[in-house]
Amino acid sequence: MRQYEVTFIVDPVLSGDEIKSTAKTYEDMLTTEGSKIVNVDDMGLRQLAYPINKRSSGIYYTLEFAIESGDIIPKLELALRRDERIMRFLTIKLDKYGVKYNEDKRNGLIGKVVRKDKKDKKDRKDNRGSIRKEKPKPAPTPTISKTEEE
Repeated sequence: MRQYEVTFIVDPVLSGDEIKSTAKTYEDMLTTEGSKIVNVDDMGLRQLAYPINKRSSGIYYTLEFAIESGDIIPKLELALRRDERIMRFLTIKLDKYGVKYNEDKRNGLIGKVVRKDKKDKKDRKDNRGSIRKEKPKPAPTPTISKTEEE
């Protein structure tokens, strides 16, 4: 079976029920065509990198599904293009590495943030990972003033 992933951005102006029904519409479309829904990821409201349709944010959804052939993809993309509630979409075919990555992400192996103990202010890591010491401030240089000749 081939695995695909479609990510789409729903217009945030819609009500919560309309947003969920939009995602449910495409889930139902895929299941009626014989695909198996592997995962539905509701990423929620996120900022966009650039404005789309005068909107600066959108509701992100990702549907991961498996199907024998990719005949449903053109129908799905046509429906996404025609739907005014969808701002953008992207459909990709997952290879074995993409499938493994998504499984690991769902199992919590990817994306965990491990916090380290806070370092002393004097010993901070720079962007290259090496430890740098804060330089001590130089002592003020003495100024020599000319005095009257003796």
